[in-house]
Amino acid sequence: MKQPIFTGSGVAIVTPFNRETVDLDALGRLLDFQLSGGTDAVIVCGTTGEAATMTYRERMRTIEYCVEHVDGRVPVIAGSGSNSTENALALSRDAERAGADGLLVVTPYYNKASQTGLIRHFGVIADAVTVPIILYDVPSRTGVTIAPETYAALAKHPNVNGVKEAGGDLGAVQRTRNLCPADFSIWSGNDDQTVPICALGGVGVVSVAANVVPEAMHRLVSLCLSNDFAAAGALQLELKELCDALFCEVNPIPVKTALNLMGLEAGALRLPLCEPSPANRERIRQTLARYELMGA
Repeated sequence: MKQPIFTGSGVAIVTPFNRETVDLDALGRLLDFQLSGGTDAVIVCGTTGEAATMTYRERMRTIEYCVEHVDGRVPVIAGSGSNSTENALALSRDAERAGADGLLVVTPYYNKASQTGLIRHFGVIADAVTVPIILYDVPSRTGVTIAPETYAALAKHPNVNGVKEAGGDLGAVQRTRNLCPADFSIWSGNDDQTVPICALGGVGVVSVAANVVPEAMHRLVSLCLSNDFAAAGALQLELKELCDALFCEVNPIPVKTALNLMGLEAGALRLPLCEPSPANRERIRQTLARYELMGA
């Protein structure tokens, strides 16, 4: 029986950039903040990490650095998806060689593959590596949704560990849970759906908010996994305003802005992403102040 690569709150960590490349020293400080806050896994070079703007060399060095810095304290899961199966295959193999404990593989974006195409795409990658794969469903960014029946087909592969589900459809999550074996893990891909997805059998969250509040997100999932859904629900509601502010513009614009306002060096955004509007920057600042996070 497969074991989930992690349970709890995994941070979809931002990538701090300087003028030339990735600021590894700043990344190390962000990783230390996460580990001291109880984060259960680090997901590097994902959407929040702006991997789509990074060179191949930058991605691999960033993954290697995370593996070295975390040093086995929690799993490091590397984003290795692409809209080209051959590119995703190369990224996945190299991320495994770099020491990643697992891979996060997004659905091919722009191509809008069929469900048969998705099965073949993920199957080729799963066949080529030995570390577990987390599928990543985020139709708002990719234009394609993984159907519950497709999860059921992919769940048969020994290297397919589960899914980061960011489709926002709780009905589909229920169908997935009913169709797939118990050892196919489901992680929420939306911070504000952590509790409902855990209540439907999920094992945690891949979190943007954890960049800012790692302790709270760890506690939230711990309450869920302890079946204390009353307390978990109360904490989910308490965090709702913060989660909303962190998505007032496209991710990771708000969370990088928040980290910089908190005094945690997250660096600049890379084009085509840019700084938030003055109104949204002020909304983020005021929200951080209400949560007593300014200057942390």
